[in-house]
Amino acid sequence: MERTRIQLCGRLVAEVAGRRIDGELPGRQGRLLFAFLVSNRLRLVTRDDVVEAIWRDGQDGGLRPLLSKLRRQVDVEGRGELRLVLPAGAWVDVEAAADAVHRAESAIAVGDWTRAWGPAQAALFIAGRPFMAEEDAVWVDERRRQLADVRLRALEAYGTAGLAIGGTELAAAVRAGRSLTTSEPYRESGYRLLMRALAGQGNVAEALGAYERLRTVLRQELGAAPSRETQALHLALLDRTS
Repeated sequence: MERTRIQLCGRLVAEVAGRRIDGELPGRQGRLLFAFLVSNRLRLVTRDDVVEAIWRDGQDGGLRPLLSKLRRQVDVEGRGELRLVLPAGAWVDVEAAADAVHRAESAIAVGDWTRAWGPAQAALFIAGRPFMAEEDAVWVDERRRQLADVRLRALEAYGTAGLAIGGTELAAAVRAGRSLTTSEPYRESGYRLLMRALAGQGNVAEALGAYERLRTVLRQELGAAPSRETQALHLALLDRTS
């Protein structure tokens, strides 16, 4: 079967039924139209939705000829309402990332750490690249926020799996924890992951330092204290130093 693979994160790459079409898309607006339809391929979108996605002022700047050119490359159904139809088994990177992080979290929920590892890495690889990097549109920003959430979930899954597997994978858990605390300085689960991973490496003092950073950030920025769960972990680490 001729493969269909579409990459919207990083550089736009589109191979449909074994044929590269990204170089045949009609300019910037054609790429935006294609990416919007791919991102919404599981539902119908109105022509107004499409116009708003492509032209910042919401005015139709020539959708009809743009659609006509795109239809030479891919199957777009409908007139008033549109839907992109891809061949069976099509792979789209943003969809693959969402599926991968779900599989990783499902594996972690049942304690299958090794089964979580690969999908978490896959989701991280995809979600770590910018969605439609050179474009600026409201719907693009929304997709970027969704991917940022996928990346955070993948980091937690990746770090949690590494922590549970232990050994040489503790270093991966530490990296994930550091990245989480940098990206989301109020997200306590990232600090707990980092603290446990550092302690697992024998760096209890550094783990306590991570707690102090969290405590300071919460107090200064939010006027709050760490949760009971985080405080309990802190006390357990203190016991290890006594």
